[in-house]
Amino acid sequence: MQPNIDVLSLEDMKLAVVDALEDIKAFDITVMDVRHMTAVTSYMIVASGNSTRQCKAIADNVREKLKEKGVDTRGVEGEKEGEWVLVDLGDIVVHVMVPTTRAYYNIEQLWSESQSRRAASAA
Repeated sequence: MQPNIDVLSLEDMKLAVVDALEDIKAFDITVMDVRHMTAVTSYMIVASGNSTRQCKAIADNVREKLKEKGVDTRGVEGEKEGEWVLVDLGDIVVHVMVPTTRAYYNIEQLWSESQSRRAASAA
């Protein structure tokens, strides 16, 4: 018999991630619903930190706060350098970047262009 474990809804998980980002003063937080574009994840959340040190702290706080709520982290990338730290929570992938890295890669635009192309090809 398994213990009764409360599983966070996707919406509660998304809100918990945003709260964890805001706890460590992340800024320019963008939440993208990518459920219709990929089967890999449901949401991508992108946020900025002022320095590599802050980006590492933000990513660590996301992991800790979600762990407290019973959400396991599937993986973390970029933590050593801290310019772009990716936290994979399964249904949500969190990208924490310094502003110059975020501007260079501009992943929000890449995903919005992908959505625009899908809509055009479906028409």
